[in-house]
Amino acid sequence: MQNSVINSNLSLHVLTELSRSLLVKMTLVQVLVGIFLYVNCLMIFTFLNKAVFREDTRYILFAQTLFVDSALMILTDMLMIMNLYQYRIHMIPCIIVCTIATIFTICTPLTLVAMCLERYVAICMPLRHADISTSRNRCFGFLFIWGISSIAPLFTLVAYLFVVPPGALFSYALCSAELMMGEEWQAQTRAIILLILVLFMMIIIVFTYIKIMIAARAASSENKKSTNKSLRTVLLHAFQLFLCVVRFLTPYIEMAFWKVDFLVFHNVRFSNFVVFIIAPRCLSPLIYGLRDEKFFLLLKHNTLCGLTAFCQIYSVKGK
Repeated sequence: MQNSVINSNLSLHVLTELSRSLLVKMTLVQVLVGIFLYVNCLMIFTFLNKAVFREDTRYILFAQTLFVDSALMILTDMLMIMNLYQYRIHMIPCIIVCTIATIFTICTPLTLVAMCLERYVAICMPLRHADISTSRNRCFGFLFIWGISSIAPLFTLVAYLFVVPPGALFSYALCSAELMMGEEWQAQTRAIILLILVLFMMIIIVFTYIKIMIAARAASSENKKSTNKSLRTVLLHAFQLFLCVVRFLTPYIEMAFWKVDFLVFHNVRFSNFVVFIIAPRCLSPLIYGLRDEKFFLLLKHNTLCGLTAFCQIYSVKGK
């Protein structure tokens, strides 16, 4: 009898500690996500507020990363909250959300590659840059990015619908992308598609870096500063791409821990969320929002105007 009471107290203590740990983690994540979304919304407003940015391919690609990353952050944060608190949802909206989130996940690194190609054209082919960066070519480029981004998610969706047991679509479950990879061949085929995409992106990144590096060595003193800055931009994009690529592997890592220990699984998932979802997407504002002089000046102006307006509203309410 005494042993059962002791075991009950220990179980209650473990549950209390687990709940406290989850609360701390969720609070930290919501603060990080809130800051990220605030900065992104401010940058999106800055982009939309200036016509010169809306006509430049580099800034249009940057704006796409802001839109996609913000949407992805909201979806993944929502899924993580539901999983941490064991909230089950209907399978049909679950697979729709997971498919969209996966498209967004792949779209970001592909957009980064497109931004590196844009820098390559601007530095290595400056006379042809205006002819290449037309609105027509931009439309084809965006269609290509979204089309390639949809290959793996749509394959996963069709394969899941092909093998799903009757009635499973009308059940409720903890929503995650792993639910759509019940068969081993599904996970292997998806991994092969992603591997081909990763190799394709890495080849382009290395190609653009080498070409810009050659142009930097041959550039005159007047153009050397701009060329070196583009070289550092490509390096930052390469690091950002590396973090995004590792994100493709995290579901397989998390699935291994799922069978070992529930608490370890949630710790691994939390760490992956912070390091491989939040961190790489915080680099985009740093690369273009703070390093770009034109964009930074307008961003600073909008931020100060927003704070001034907020302080005026607050002081009026205080009176």
